[in-house]
Amino acid sequence: MNKHTVLLFVFSTLSLVQTRAQNLYFPPLTGNTWQTLTPASQNFCAERIDSLYQFLETNSTKGFLLLKDGKIVLEKYFDTFVQDSFWYWASAGKSLTAFLVGQAQDAGLVNIQDKTSDYLGVGWTSAPADKEAKITLWHQLTMTNGLDDTFVPTPTDPDPNLCKEPECLNYLADAGTRWAYHTGAYRLLHDVLAEASNATIQQYTKSALLDQVGMKGFWFQDVFYSRPRDMARFGLLCLAQGVWNGDTLLHDQAYFNAMVNTSQTHNKSYGYLWWLNGKQSFMVPGLQFSFPGKLIPNAPNDMYAALGKNDQKLHIVPSKGWVVVRLGNVGGFTGPGGDAVPIQFDNAMWNYLNQLDCNAVATTEPAALNIQISPNPTSDSWLLISDHRIDYLEITDVNGRLLRSLSNEQETAVQIDGRDFKPGVYYARLYGAGNSTTVKLVKSANE
Repeated sequence: MNKHTVLLFVFSTLSLVQTRAQNLYFPPLTGNTWQTLTPASQNFCAERIDSLYQFLETNSTKGFLLLKDGKIVLEKYFDTFVQDSFWYWASAGKSLTAFLVGQAQDAGLVNIQDKTSDYLGVGWTSAPADKEAKITLWHQLTMTNGLDDTFVPTPTDPDPNLCKEPECLNYLADAGTRWAYHTGAYRLLHDVLAEASNATIQQYTKSALLDQVGMKGFWFQDVFYSRPRDMARFGLLCLAQGVWNGDTLLHDQAYFNAMVNTSQTHNKSYGYLWWLNGKQSFMVPGLQFSFPGKLIPNAPNDMYAALGKNDQKLHIVPSKGWVVVRLGNVGGFTGPGGDAVPIQFDNAMWNYLNQLDCNAVATTEPAALNIQISPNPTSDSWLLISDHRIDYLEITDVNGRLLRSLSNEQETAVQIDGRDFKPGVYYARLYGAGNSTTVKLVKSANE
């Protein structure tokens, strides 16, 4: 491909992006003016909206928005939370960081193929020098840095996964050879951006992004805080592929496309710090196991999402022109991903979103797994047999503390060794066939 062909391709791509963005509405940079569409114009049934809102309220939601082509169709706040209330994004802020890295590469400040040590200096990890030198910004964006993601919490450091000091960044495998969710290593991208831009992460974020789209927000201990409408603005910017009302904030469309598509071979449902739907399989934090099927079965295949602890959600669906925002406390759903990146709430929420259209045919949830347990009680181990394959299970005590999690290679039976459990009652939650079931396990005293 010669230089003129490349330039024509780039120009054509940018023109297509600009055309798509022209079909969207963008709210003014200042003030609270934001055009709306009536739910009736989208053929949403009032009683189904009420059911959605009841579900959201029951599951500890604080703020919710649904945009169609940039205009607000649904907006709801619960309890004392209001339109101007701030809330944290948790790990959904990773996706914001990915966009900022793309902008920095646009500006010639960074190159994602550069070694991280080019920006942070040698010794930013505890890995051997030759292994550290293999880690690039790309590996940090794709969670393939090879650093050890297994930690033992202590009373003084209950979540060492958040630590970004060298003593917390230990070598486990060569960069690029495994996918593992490592928040501490991710957080150092903020230090990279600060070093490359000669500004603080607050200053760089404000000048490069927030001021350009009318967002208000701030970083606190590498976690982003904003109002729900600010998250919606960011979602709209991404729906427009980096263009805001004719102003292109991310010119490199190759980077944008890579950001929201499969970035590596290990976790097909992960881009550059974005979660992807509609793929053949997915991985979740804390497990070296690939679950078959798409990340959020009820959601459209082309959806990509920023997901954070305690069910902070930003869902973008290009095929629908939708941006969906949910902020609040944990929704009460457990499953693969734990509380770091919970996804069970997303699937339940999309069951309601899919029914908003008055013409939508009501669906039923998949039937619960039918589990047989033998023996129960036991002083040794339990054998659990299901009528469907079991993909994953979690064992908790009566206080809800997670004691053990297991992937099951999709078998219909699993044996749980209970010899190290104290006598008492435990609960096993099993996932498979698109649903989950909880059963009670009783450990008797050793005979």
